[in-house]
Amino acid sequence: MTELINRKKNIRTQLSRFLPTGFEDMIVDLLFKNPVHFKIVQPRTTKLGDFRADFTGKKHQITVNGDLNPYSFLVTTIHEFAHLETFLKFGRNAAPHGEEWKNEYRKLLLPALDLKILPADVTDALVKSLVSTRASSCSDMQLSRVLKKYDAPKDGVEILENLPKNTTFALQGKVFIKGELRRKRYLCEESVSRRMYLVHALSEVKLIK
Repeated sequence: MTELINRKKNIRTQLSRFLPTGFEDMIVDLLFKNPVHFKIVQPRTTKLGDFRADFTGKKHQITVNGDLNPYSFLVTTIHEFAHLETFLKFGRNAAPHGEEWKNEYRKLLLPALDLKILPADVTDALVKSLVSTRASSCSDMQLSRVLKKYDAPKDGVEILENLPKNTTFALQGKVFIKGELRRKRYLCEESVSRRMYLVHALSEVKLIK
């Protein structure tokens, strides 16, 4: 029993570096509820978190990017645990972000909201997201906007939608000129090839002056 208490205490301490204060015990409980290998990893440009099922049933894996702000880290972690819960209950037959996953996500998110310690804007965005749960926080534009407000400032980095039309910016080693909005993405011209690309409105880009 003492060993278990110490393990939980150590993990709680480690998680406190990434989570908003007050949510450590909630995530520790999820970690010890089911067999899962939880890893905080280097930033990935294509995803904030990931769940991988072990079909032998021995050890499933959840990874979350370590550069996320505390509120993004919390939401992403809950998102991935919802995948774990869905797999444990429904197996591989459940759609990745189908109704089964949405229900599990809501079940895990509601206790976080019930703590009433999140900032008002984050709480409001999460409550609204529950009405029509998207596949991820990035798919929900309003939620993503709110979460990004808590990112640490990065020198020379801007959110694409905040830049004027015809602004020149760099992204993933290429230089673009911002064009017209097409739903959630801007049609941008790559300066060398003159090819047109659709770039997400909330992409972090490097402003070229």
